[in-house]
Amino acid sequence: MAYALQIPPLGFDELPVAEKIEYIQALWERIAAHPEDVPAPQWHRELLAERISAHRAGDGGARPWSEVREEIRTILTW
Repeated sequence: MAYALQIPPLGFDELPVAEKIEYIQALWERIAAHPEDVPAPQWHRELLAERISAHRAGDGGARPWSEVREEIRTILTW
């Protein structure tokens, strides 16, 4: 890095929580706009390869969205 950053930026701690979240979201959107610039760690690639292999072999444990949605609704209505 060419220069040292102040973390958190000046004035950040004084912001209300909602504004802190908006600030962080705006930073993330700037990073996500160029995903090719964000390197994926090797372990991410390995895990993805394992999951693709499991899916192709039929061992992925996939369930229909309607089933998962109903389970989530059941959990959230306790």
